Amino acid sequence: MDVEQLRQDVADGAVGLDRMVEVIASQQKLIASQQKLIQQLQAEAETLQKQMGKNPTERLDEAYSERAEAERQAKATGKRRKRKTPSRSGRFTTAEKIARAARTEQVYPDDCDPKDCKLSHTRVAWRLGNGRAVLVAYDIYRQGNKYGQPTGVPGRGEFGMEILIALAYQVYTLGLSLDKACQVLGFFQGLSITKSQANALLNQLARVWEAEFDTLCTLLANSAVVHCDETGWSINSVWAFLTETLTVMFYGVHKDGETLQQILDKATFSGVLISDDAAVYQGFSKSQKCWAHLLRKAIKLTLQAPDNTTYREFADSLLAIYRSAKRVAKDQRYSAAGRQNRVGELDDELLVLCSPRWFDEEPDSNGVTGDYRRLVNEIMRLMLTQELFVFVTTAGVDGNNNASERELRDDALRRKTGRTNKTPRGAKRQTIITSVLRTLGKQLSKFTLASVITEVQRWVDCGRSCFTDQAAAAGLSRPPPDADQPSLLDRIILTVDVQPNT
Repeated sequence: MDVEQLRQDVADGAVGLDRMVEVIASQQKLIASQQKLIQQLQAEAETLQKQMGKNPTERLDEAYSERAEAERQAKATGKRRKRKTPSRSGRFTTAEKIARAARTEQVYPDDCDPKDCKLSHTRVAWRLGNGRAVLVAYDIYRQGNKYGQPTGVPGRGEFGMEILIALAYQVYTLGLSLDKACQVLGFFQGLSITKSQANALLNQLARVWEAEFDTLCTLLANSAVVHCDETGWSINSVWAFLTETLTVMFYGVHKDGETLQQILDKATFSGVLISDDAAVYQGFSKSQKCWAHLLRKAIKLTLQAPDNTTYREFADSLLAIYRSAKRVAKDQRYSAAGRQNRVGELDDELLVLCSPRWFDEEPDSNGVTGDYRRLVNEIMRLMLTQELFVFVTTAGVDGNNNASERELRDDALRRKTGRTNKTPRGAKRQTIITSVLRTLGKQLSKFTLASVITEVQRWVDCGRSCFTDQAAAAGLSRPPPDADQPSLLDRIILTVDVQPNT
């Protein structure tokens, strides 16, 4: 009803009291229904605001797989879906594995007469031979408490060490996923393993080599020259430490002074650290800063302001000084005193080059002018702290940090494509396996699967690795492990709940 018409009818006396009561009642019902609708809309608006406030990429607390949804529906209805009965239940029995074995070998305890031994049990293991996977049955003999151990089969595993190393090389050197590594083993070697088996094998190899990684860290901390660099990672950062004979990687660690302190203690490390000019690398007694970083910054100035002749002359002169320093470093005719004198002359050339802008009292500006001022200040600061020409006076030191940058190139590409670890456990495993494999690649004359297997088997036969021998030759020894003290990796890699899949 029109409000104005009702008001006019009331004024003219055309509407009675009963009609007024009826109109008021209908209006009250309309108001009540509208209030109810408003409350519903407000509740929906609050729900939408909460949903819009969430990060769309944030992981949900609940699982959202097909299986998880089926379990939620079964819980709501009280009816559980029947699972399909597999064609066979459980794993293959030992008897079935023995029946599938291609050959049988007898294994006796060391230093025991086979005539005095008796058969204890039979175990099987997959081995690689002539490029193919073969299932071998081992008859384990014993004499007293001594048992035979198949050569090249770690612990109580069912796969030879050559399979573990081949898998690790494909995953951590070639960068294949676990699925693709399993496909490669199946296609070329005829070995059928699942992703979960491959994951377990890598975990086993990391446990076997963890002590060797600790020895590598001891050798690294006592090295004469160390290249160092880092880059981002799925979990914090990845750090690379290189020497002439070592490559030690740290995945999933923080890029801070506390982490570096535990890897290379500034108070005890007496070698030369080659790095960029990041703040975390400052404070070492001997440091060589990377000239490549300085030259890149100088070249960038010429690209940003191609018409500015000052920037071009500065870049050319800086490059000429570096080339002169490299010639002096390679010239074997210089004595120690002669090299030191040449370093003084190179410092003078840098002072002449940088002094016009260094002594300029003009405040820092923005843009290219500010970059030029900051570069000049950086060069002079490094010159005054004697961190630019250490490679001229010290043998084995490079003037750039390109070696460690190249070592991280593949890891940077894997980070961009998401092929990285997602858990600390996986980062720790990759740290151990990658460090041992890359170090063996430097120390073996030929880095092949056969040479690595031969070296690793020698470790088992001798009871110590080549890294342990190198530490002993240098008079170094690792302190005995303390059950109450976590290892280096456990201290510097994030300690969070570890998921089973890595």
